[in-house]
Amino acid sequence: MIRIRDLVHRYSGDTEIGPISLDLPAGGIVALIGPNGAGKSTLLTMAGRLLAPDAGTVQIAGVDVHRAPSKQVAKIVSILRQENHFVTRLTVRQLVGFGRYPHSGGRLTQVDEDRISEAIDFLGLTDLEQRFLDELSGGQRQRAYVAMVLAQDTEFVLLDEPLNNLDMKHAVQMMKHLRRAAEELGRTIVIVLHDINFAGHYADRICAMKDGEIVEFGTPAEIMTDDVLTRVFDTPVRVIDGPSGPLAVYH
Repeated sequence: MIRIRDLVHRYSGDTEIGPISLDLPAGGIVALIGPNGAGKSTLLTMAGRLLAPDAGTVQIAGVDVHRAPSKQVAKIVSILRQENHFVTRLTVRQLVGFGRYPHSGGRLTQVDEDRISEAIDFLGLTDLEQRFLDELSGGQRQRAYVAMVLAQDTEFVLLDEPLNNLDMKHAVQMMKHLRRAAEELGRTIVIVLHDINFAGHYADRICAMKDGEIVEFGTPAEIMTDDVLTRVFDTPVRVIDGPSGPLAVYH
C-alpha cells in the first residue's frame, strides 16, 4: 500500500500542493488525472522520493520513503519521469541495465542479466536490444525506458505521463503492456495520464486532482460520470456508452 498523509509542497507564497492524504491499495493500475497544474506530477515525484515535501509523509509498503536509505527505497519503488534525455549514446540493453543498479551496484550478475532480458522480452524489444536509443522511434524508446523501470523489479512503479509524444497506436500498445505488468508481474502501477478515456479503460482506480488537491478517488465507474469530470476539468463533459466501456466526450 502507498499511504500518503498530510503531504504538502509549496512553490511560492500562494501556490502549494496539498495537504493530501490518500491510501492507494497494492495491486493494479491507479491513474492520476486532472487539468494542467493540478499537481499530478508533483504528487508522483514526492511519492517517488525525487521531490522533498514541505510537510507530511509517504509510506510505501510500510517504509517512509523520505527517511529510509535510498538503496532500500529503490528496491521498493521505481519511478520514470517525463524528462528522459540521456546524453550518452546507449543501447537498449545498456539502458535497461540501469534498472538493476540498486541490486548490482553496477556489477551485473547473471541474475541481473536475466532480469534485464526478461524486461526486454516483456516489452517486445528483443530484436532491438543492441540498437542505440537515438536509432529508435519514439514509441520504441519509451518502451525501453519502461523496461528499465520494470527491470528494477519493484512492486510499486510510478510513471509520469509515459504516453507523452506517442501516437494512438503506440499509446494503446503501452497501456496494454502496463496492464499486463500489473496482472502478470503483480506490479502496482501509478500513472499520470492526460487522456481520461485511457484511464477509464485501463485503470482499476482513478484519482482526480484539481488545484493541488484530491477531489475524487474511486473506480472508473465512479469517476467516469458527467458530473465528476465536468467538475474536475471545468468544462462540460458527457460520458457515453462506448463499445468497450464509458467514453468521455467534450462538448
